[in-house]
Amino acid sequence: MKKILYTLTLSLVLFSCKEEKKEVAETTDNGLITVTKSLFTNMEMQIATPIEQDFDVTVKASGKIDVPPQNRAKITTFVGGFIKTSKLLIGDKISKRQALVTIESTEVVDIQKEYIEVAEQISYLKSEFERQKTLFDEKITSQKNYLKAESDYKSAKGRYNSLRQKLVMFNINLSQVERGKIASTITLFAPISGDITVMNASVGMAVSRSDVILEIVNNADLHIELSVFEKDILNIKENQIIKFTVPEASKEVFQGKVHLIGKSIEGNDRTANVHGHLDDNVKQKLLTGMFIEAGIVTNRKKGFAVPKDALGVENDKNFVLLLKSEDIKSYHFQKVQVETGTSTDEFVEIIPNKEVNSTSKILIKGVFDIIN
Repeated sequence: MKKILYTLTLSLVLFSCKEEKKEVAETTDNGLITVTKSLFTNMEMQIATPIEQDFDVTVKASGKIDVPPQNRAKITTFVGGFIKTSKLLIGDKISKRQALVTIESTEVVDIQKEYIEVAEQISYLKSEFERQKTLFDEKITSQKNYLKAESDYKSAKGRYNSLRQKLVMFNINLSQVERGKIASTITLFAPISGDITVMNASVGMAVSRSDVILEIVNNADLHIELSVFEKDILNIKENQIIKFTVPEASKEVFQGKVHLIGKSIEGNDRTANVHGHLDDNVKQKLLTGMFIEAGIVTNRKKGFAVPKDALGVENDKNFVLLLKSEDIKSYHFQKVQVETGTSTDEFVEIIPNKEVNSTSKILIKGVFDIIN
């Protein structure tokens, strides 16, 4: 039994020792990083030289996804009152002319009463004006009486037309009012189709003329609104490609095109507005109000590129692992700081220096495994 336990313990010790001998890259006294060829093979590392590649020259900008003014509607009321009915929620889809909320208002009642009174007076005032005009033409009455009758009639007619127009704006049936049927509520209808993005209405809530009860946005015509600094604006031309991301929502890179360029520099930050259009397939993935970071492609240039995996970062500075020498057993790399330029989804431009150039051999796969 003791022999079995001794054999088991010895096996565990040998296994532990074997595990402890796992290969790792080593840094020598001269600062070189040594990687054995067996480790290089096991970790599937790769060495390559920088390749020449086309890169976009871009102007950096920021902005948001927006809609044209005609695709955004803020619903307010023309009179003060109280919300009587409200069944809609944020996100509900709305059709043009659909009923939104009803408002109960004493002010609406007063306008209808005044309209009825003026409508009853206007017939009398009109006939009196015509009578005074006839008498004046026949020199039977004075000019004063004629002018007063004319003034009273035209004043009443103006009030009548004004009140009538208000009731039309309230969507109140005029023929019902003229028959003495007075409504105490008005209904607000949607001026556009779209989605509700703001909803400030609840039953019983008091509202005034300045209150935004709800807001409707039609996302059918989403576009890009960017702010471009004064120093860059002259490089922007119509139909240039806009590449942008929505940092808070996705890492995906979307594309649009420059459509309109502002003709003035505004604000303390000295920027001009650039308006961009989007394809329909891109619009479906975005929402109005999203903040975006963009690059407007103004030119193309050639540069030396390495895969993004070839770059390491130390103290906020980029470096590559440059192959300095090779022997039978190992590769020897030197950590060399580099300056980067523009980038694509897979590659990043490196600016050649006295140590790194187009013929340099660089570790392009496995950097992360070595430095961590």
